[in-house]
Amino acid sequence: MKRVLATATAAGLALTLAACGSSSTSSGPAPGSSAPEVRTLTVLAAASLTGTFNALKSRFETDNPGVTVTISYGGSSDLAQQIVNGSPADLFAAASDTTMRTVTDASLTTAAPTIFATNVLQIATVPGNPKKIVSFADLAKPDLKVVVCAPAVPCGAAAAKVEKATGVTLKPVSEEPDVKSVLSKVATGNADAALVYVTDVTAAKGTVQGVSFPESSQAVTNYPIAVLKNARQADLAARFQELVTGELGQKTLAAAGFGAKK
Repeated sequence: MKRVLATATAAGLALTLAACGSSSTSSGPAPGSSAPEVRTLTVLAAASLTGTFNALKSRFETDNPGVTVTISYGGSSDLAQQIVNGSPADLFAAASDTTMRTVTDASLTTAAPTIFATNVLQIATVPGNPKKIVSFADLAKPDLKVVVCAPAVPCGAAAAKVEKATGVTLKPVSEEPDVKSVLSKVATGNADAALVYVTDVTAAKGTVQGVSFPESSQAVTNYPIAVLKNARQADLAARFQELVTGELGQKTLAAAGFGAKK
């Protein structure tokens, strides 16, 4: 699986990790002992987790000599289907209960998933907000080019919930497979606005502008994580999950704008 390069946000999160002190996940071999066993931990994670998980990956590899963490990011629904179809992986972090349920209904996790964070939608606009978008209802204006996630993707499902709650129907020019693809449409000037997570706007660091709207509270997204039943590195997967759900992981997620776990 491809390795995703850390963004500027991931670099900032790495500083947060360093400031939090050493982790207890593992320690290196004692002087004179043999070299640590080389192992690879394979993680599938929602695209909106890119910055935080890249930072946690670096910390985990430092604290576990010989271990390489390979993370594949994408739309949660696509990743869940890959797992059901037999794609080899050790750990799955999804951006909704529904997409995780695809995996648990197939009895492919070792235990019930743990909610480790929450997220809410935010409107991303071109810097300076030239179209003067100030509300969710503004996205329905006919002269706007709006992009959203595909309905099967968690951010798309969240957008549909807000539409239902507000009675506002959007007519997007594009429905993308994951939230990063949605954000890029605005960042590259191919759309006037998009519905993404607040954490994605934060990670974009000025390439887009965020507009909050109160109706986002109608579609809070849970982030569940679970060790997969066919994991080849189940012990490492459990330790990475502990890192994510523990104090260090929670501080890293909070710094990126995620809400607290339940």
